[in-house]
Amino acid sequence: MKFFYLICALCLFNSCAVKETQTEEPVSVKKVKIEKYVREYIADLKTIPQDVSYYTKNLTKSSSFSQELFEKQYFRVWNLDRVSVTLEDAKWAHKTYKVGNTYGENLQLHTQSFFKNNLNNANYKQYVSINKKALTLVNVNLRAFPTNKPVLRDPKKAGEGFPFDYLQNSSIAANKPLILSHYSKDGKWAFVESSFAFGWVKSRNIVVIDEKYTKLWQHAEQIFIIEEGISIYSQTQEFLFKSRIGMMLPLVSEDKDTYTVLTLSKYKNKKPLYIQSKIDKKVAHKGILDFNSKNIDMILKEISKTNYGWGGIFGQRDCSSTLRDFYAPFGIWLPRNSSKQSKIGRLVNLEGMSVDAKRLVIKKEAIAFRTLVYKQGHIALYVGQYNNEAIIFQNVWGVKTKKDGIEGRFIIGRPIFSTLEVGKNLKAFDTNTSILFKLKSISTL
Repeated sequence: MKFFYLICALCLFNSCAVKETQTEEPVSVKKVKIEKYVREYIADLKTIPQDVSYYTKNLTKSSSFSQELFEKQYFRVWNLDRVSVTLEDAKWAHKTYKVGNTYGENLQLHTQSFFKNNLNNANYKQYVSINKKALTLVNVNLRAFPTNKPVLRDPKKAGEGFPFDYLQNSSIAANKPLILSHYSKDGKWAFVESSFAFGWVKSRNIVVIDEKYTKLWQHAEQIFIIEEGISIYSQTQEFLFKSRIGMMLPLVSEDKDTYTVLTLSKYKNKKPLYIQSKIDKKVAHKGILDFNSKNIDMILKEISKTNYGWGGIFGQRDCSSTLRDFYAPFGIWLPRNSSKQSKIGRLVNLEGMSVDAKRLVIKKEAIAFRTLVYKQGHIALYVGQYNNEAIIFQNVWGVKTKKDGIEGRFIIGRPIFSTLEVGKNLKAFDTNTSILFKLKSISTL
């Protein structure tokens, strides 16, 4: 029996010894295996301060803008006799997107029937036949066709496919002014013009109101929403909509802690239902804000709660709507898309300049939180310098990359602070597509 235990012990010792003397993998092999699972990252997100207060701490001046001019733009469509968009412009998407190079939600090519059916349902024979004032009841998507179905470009290409639905024209927050042109044949959709964009919205999400009420609404004292995503209720605590930066509501009364504002719903017979909603004073501000470090901090932090959303899809914001909503509580009106925004203010053309020359111009001319930085298809906000580099605030989908001649994207998908060469540390970074290289202009408000 003793021999049996001795043999077992020797076998156990030998098996352990074999494991201990196994040949280790070469360091180079280990490195390859480790690198396979180590994801690249955007260096700017680790090395550049991502707190807005870092950039506002040196702002000493406080500016104020014109609420009267802002309101004139905000309520513009309520002071029109008819929709100002031409029929040709209203039909732009039907001329732009065709069968053969557009894809649907199943990532398959659209058929001719998709375009034919949408054009037929658009009912353009009735264009500008109604011309009544209206209001959004909830946050709505503004569509180029009367459908929720998408028009995508080749999903195999970088920066195309989901979520880049080319029918997503924009989004409009709740209780914002509209003028109604006409309804689709099926009645499900309404063609509207807002103060900054036009297109199709779901009929059930708007309500037509009498002109006398539009006058009362726009001549009332206004409060500006300063906190994102707060639920707004009726007097009976029925949910109406979520607050959004950029929203303005007419003031009815106030007490120590709350504002009572006018909001809108509708009855089952589609008639408007006027409601008085209470809003905590922490969520709103009477009149426009002073453009100072404290208020810039507050609004930019609220804006940053949303992710990147092409055309405002999924209730998010893209690059231009981020800047548009950021400036609204200060009484600064911006158009909707980046190319139009880039033409507002004092413009400096940078086309044809070297990257070094562009850096010098930005350092000399740009003013923190007042200068917009533009390249085709994208716009950002200059916020100052860090380590002698220009820093911008931008809501961005991703960084363009190129490896072995194949274009790709490193996805970010949210608002960030970065240099003008964000992603420069990536192995496949494409220098010729950086913001700095492609920069066309800066404009100062």
